[in-house]
Amino acid sequence: MSTVRLPAEYEPPTPVEELSVRSADGIRLHVEVHGQPGAPTVVLAHGWTCSTAFWAPVIRELADRYRVVAYDQRGHGHSEIPPSRARYSTRALAEDLSAVLARTVPAGERTVLAGHSMGGMTIMAAGGRPEVAERTAAAVLISTGPGDLVAELTVLPPGVRSPGLRRFLHRQLLRSRLPLGPVSPVSRVALKYATMGPSSPAGQVEATARIVHACPTAVRANWAAVLDRLDVHAGLGRLTVPTAVVVGTDDRLTPPVHAHRMVAELKDPQGLLLLPGVGHMSPLERPAEVAAEIHRMAAEHLVGAAAAPAAVAVPVPVPVPAPASAPAPAESVDPTDERTAVA
Repeated sequence: MSTVRLPAEYEPPTPVEELSVRSADGIRLHVEVHGQPGAPTVVLAHGWTCSTAFWAPVIRELADRYRVVAYDQRGHGHSEIPPSRARYSTRALAEDLSAVLARTVPAGERTVLAGHSMGGMTIMAAGGRPEVAERTAAAVLISTGPGDLVAELTVLPPGVRSPGLRRFLHRQLLRSRLPLGPVSPVSRVALKYATMGPSSPAGQVEATARIVHACPTAVRANWAAVLDRLDVHAGLGRLTVPTAVVVGTDDRLTPPVHAHRMVAELKDPQGLLLLPGVGHMSPLERPAEVAAEIHRMAAEHLVGAAAAPAAVAVPVPVPVPAPASAPAPAESVDPTDERTAVA
């Protein structure tokens, strides 16, 4: 049993409703609804080895003005574990998202989709699906990437210089089937180094460790195999809704290079938000800023969304040159803006 106290803001909030949703292949998905019934809807998709608990502090930031839907990806949290490796794929992720939207977003209404890590890959994998597009007003891709994940990992120290050796070792780390076991001082240190910024406090690290350690070993490994060969560039190119991108400057799993590439490939980019000193677990590390970015997209693209709350830190725009292939700027936000969050 861990001796580190979990701060209250990282305790999972009690949902106002819990649903069981069947995906196209019959896998049962656990879905939670938080916040205000009848308010504009935001849908949250978590990442690899996480669960709805990962979104706890972001849900708390959004629940007073939105109806917030969060679901456990297949194999994670309270969702059903697929019976075979064939049920782990980016197509399955897209179909799961489609099923959740069909159940939680009434026909004729739309939502803002926010996905962290594998959740962002889910949104990209679903790009171009009409049943998803018709229920989506905007998207926020958080600490994620469309492909080449192993090649861009920066978990190993710079001393390992051989590109081939780095890819080999990173692949072994990614696809390891070693059980994580109970949360321990050693596992906290390792997890913080690999997934969080250096200044992350003990409570954040503990919350992350408890969530990640709860993921079954086989589920972790089977999804790692999918991430190893990930390529959702085509879906990213078919994502037509206004889309914002968020990344921590110290993200070792999906470094900022992915964010810059996504902004260049998006049809309607709505800016890149950089979070200084933040690692891969940005919604846990900086929930106020992540929630503010989700709110910004909802306020601009969802009818009836509330005005921005003054208490939430607002990112400061820092214009950067637009890529040659970038679309024309939108009226409200320069889509080529690179913005750095105010701490």
